[in-house]
Amino acid sequence: MSAIIHQKDKRSGTTYAYESISYWDKDKKQSRSRRKLIGRVDKDGNIVPTDGRGHRRENLSKDVTLIDTISSRSFYGATYLLDAIGKKLGLTQDLKECFGDKYQEILSIVYYLFLEDSSPLYRFEKWGLIHIHPYGKDIPSQRSSELFASITEDDKNRFFKLWGKHKDKDEFWAYDTTSISSYSE
Repeated sequence: MSAIIHQKDKRSGTTYAYESISYWDKDKKQSRSRRKLIGRVDKDGNIVPTDGRGHRRENLSKDVTLIDTISSRSFYGATYLLDAIGKKLGLTQDLKECFGDKYQEILSIVYYLFLEDSSPLYRFEKWGLIHIHPYGKDIPSQRSSELFASITEDDKNRFFKLWGKHKDKDEFWAYDTTSISSYSE
């Protein structure tokens, strides 16, 4: 498999683009890759062909063919399952009805908090890059705080009223909102 990798030279500050070709090393029994320099990346993100010594290569087509696609790997199993559960239970529709366009951000944060049990929200960026989720973009910590602050008591009550229509007669919900504080020396 072939991909284009960008790597920044710490000494010069220049970012270079490399063609990376993955292969299986039978002796070491692990995946390896070979990289070949394509050129440097200019300020607009375009690749300018170079030989690595500051000289432009005029005839790039003889050396390498640029690839228009970029390979990536994303995790989708757990979020796919949560999507299916949310749709089947009507949760996704209720969130959409109550919170409008914000419902995808809410679902993405819920998925993150559910799947990354004790991770703080500032780590959402890294998680969001490698997982498929409803919002599909990064939700910075500041944005999540703004999102939570924008949810009113009326929004919450409307959601729980809609969500309550899905429960059985003999079913009930209990929320423990107590807090026990202690102080010792």
